[in-house]
Amino acid sequence: MITYAQLIVSIVLGLVLFGVIFSGAGIYSFYERKVAAWTQSRYGPNRVGPKGYFQFIADGTKFLLKEDIVPSFVNKPVFILAPAIVMIPALLVHTVIPIGAPIALPEIAFSLFGYSVAFPAQTIDLQVLNINVGVLFALAVASLGIYGIVFGAWASNSKYPLLGGLRASAQMVSYELSMGLALITVVLISGSLDLRVIIAQQAGYWFGFIPKWNIIANPLAFFVFLVTMFAETNRLPFDLAEAEQELIGGYHTEYSSMKFAVFMLSEYINMITLSMLMVVFFLGGWHIPGMEAIGNQWVRVALSIAGFAMKTLAFCFLYMWVRWTLPRFRYDQLMSLGWKVLLPMGLVAVASSAIWLAIF
Repeated sequence: MITYAQLIVSIVLGLVLFGVIFSGAGIYSFYERKVAAWTQSRYGPNRVGPKGYFQFIADGTKFLLKEDIVPSFVNKPVFILAPAIVMIPALLVHTVIPIGAPIALPEIAFSLFGYSVAFPAQTIDLQVLNINVGVLFALAVASLGIYGIVFGAWASNSKYPLLGGLRASAQMVSYELSMGLALITVVLISGSLDLRVIIAQQAGYWFGFIPKWNIIANPLAFFVFLVTMFAETNRLPFDLAEAEQELIGGYHTEYSSMKFAVFMLSEYINMITLSMLMVVFFLGGWHIPGMEAIGNQWVRVALSIAGFAMKTLAFCFLYMWVRWTLPRFRYDQLMSLGWKVLLPMGLVAVASSAIWLAIF
């Protein structure tokens, strides 16, 4: 049963995370252009604001002011609804992710207008939605975004978007199997679908000093999840659903103005969310080795939130780094990698963890 204190924290945390992730997606797009410039030894955005830092605001303003064109040949209701179907699941996944160490509150009692008010001692989780099947919720909600891409591609009534939508759906089916196997490994090791338990299980140490992070427990599962999260977000080298050289713009070719911006923002939000899930599943979540030695609870909580944010930003940077380093795969290479390489690797990861747990 949820307490009033937990309810208040969840509502406030939900609003804060919504604002941070939504605005962070715009800032992410700016830094991606900066990283692209750094990788290619050139200047990135450097005109709007100090050192170009207001460029993402200018881009957002441009999308808001551009004419919203809806071609006459599209299926208008589905065409208009598709960007929202992509955006909403992207914004929901982060609600089950714990972003910091739980807060232990002592019993509080005081008088208000002559009445005695008391709150029992309780533990507050820094999590918007506290459910014990967080892994299933994250997978189920994240997989809904593909419907927006397919609906938008189909409703465009154009051959290039349709090809992009078909590619996106086939890619999702191929790589979600491998991602699921990597997560089964995590569930086997932790013995729970609850993200809080998965993080708590990684808070211990082997031999007194090696963190029990799942990246160490099963690096093969980590690698499989790492590759599949690039494919799930349609990012290079797996952006076959867009493939400008072949499909012009892929599934969003007929979109313009804010509808196109919603597709783009959803991609960045998905990257941030999957980076957060990667941290939870394989890098100990908010846990930082040695933080248990800190006596002050509030310092530990602040440190855990900062550690979680830094780990997430590291994977966000990896997304950008890979995009401007690796070339795009051919479509047959994409499917071969998913079915002939990652799927067997995922099965090996599950089997190895199961055998290890059965023996030891």
